[in-house]
Amino acid sequence: MAMEQVHRGPLFWPRRILVALHAAMAAALATVVALAGCTAMATSAKGQYVPQTRTYYIGADEVDWNYAPSGMNQVTGAAFDKTAAVFTQRGPRRIGATYVKALYREYTDASFTKLKPRSAAERHLGMLGPVIRGVVGDTIKVVFKNNLDRPASVHVHGVFYDKASEGAPYDDGTGAADHGDDAVPPGHSYIYSYKVPDRAGPGPMDGSSVMWMYHSHKDEVGDDYAGLVGPMVITKTGAARADGTPNDVDREFFVQFKVSNENASPYLKRNIDRFAGDPRSVAPADEEFVESNLMHSINGYVYGNLPLDALTMKKGERVRWYLMGMGTEVDLHTPHWHGNTATALGMRTDVVSLLPASMVVADMVPDDVGTWLFHCHVNDHLTAGMSVRYRVADAASTGSSDHSDHTP
Repeated sequence: MAMEQVHRGPLFWPRRILVALHAAMAAALATVVALAGCTAMATSAKGQYVPQTRTYYIGADEVDWNYAPSGMNQVTGAAFDKTAAVFTQRGPRRIGATYVKALYREYTDASFTKLKPRSAAERHLGMLGPVIRGVVGDTIKVVFKNNLDRPASVHVHGVFYDKASEGAPYDDGTGAADHGDDAVPPGHSYIYSYKVPDRAGPGPMDGSSVMWMYHSHKDEVGDDYAGLVGPMVITKTGAARADGTPNDVDREFFVQFKVSNENASPYLKRNIDRFAGDPRSVAPADEEFVESNLMHSINGYVYGNLPLDALTMKKGERVRWYLMGMGTEVDLHTPHWHGNTATALGMRTDVVSLLPASMVVADMVPDDVGTWLFHCHVNDHLTAGMSVRYRVADAASTGSSDHSDHTP
């Protein structure tokens, strides 16, 4: 039988040989693809996030805090009117705008001799403690030093901890070994340890990060009004930068709305003695005096005194707002952004709702350049000074808005 031949250049190859060669090449190609896939999978495995231990050195410190350091209403650009003067003006029977507070502050190491400076991107935190960050899979350690004259603790929300790191004293059936965290004595230190499992990270309807809070739970009411509160952020694996920040966000803001009741602060008597014009004439139960000590604040500022450049962003940036509330039944807040909208809880909005100890994450891509009001829409809170301003700069601008820790 004559052999069928196919011309390939100067040579003639039998078709059956060509078919065999084709099959062999196909098999070899499949092997290469399979090996490449294995290599890619191995590379991906090597590139997966490696959990780490993130350590924070946080002290509880006494400070003098001024709720209105500029001495004027920054929202109106004018002097305090009669209503604002109730909360901000010192007098014979008035404390004024400055109070002794207890705040969480971050230090550089376990010696607690040097405060860690806050970056420009952290200036807006005001009275809030340092931001504690973690990524799902991490371990977070807080080395806590109590520099106060009374016991204090650190109690966190959301993450996983055992009884020795709960930071809250109550009859839980455990022994002395598990109570060192409950109330750290003055001048003493304690190391809290937390795991960050999946259930501490973003849920099915969340973005790349979620917010939790931490606060002292020794005297929960008094510690809260003293100022011992701070934010915590947990970012999902695969969405975090090396520092734990979400990699799909350009700028983050942490904002607490609270009627800080200085009448319930453990420092009330000290504040009267130090700041009232005539301490002996003060009647702590007097209705007008009590009202004057209800500081309707945002991050510890009233009447727009949170610095405007600390809440500045650029048009088109991916901005994440972490909002939190604390306090009593009067602390129902409705934060409202003028000029721009955000997405929160799966919907588009420009107003969100906060109850005490609630936390809401809102994402914004600002498109309206200008200086805008950001305030609580509860009328009484608005009148009493629960307002700040934020600024959206043009994307091409330089200057005060260039304080983000993240590169768009």
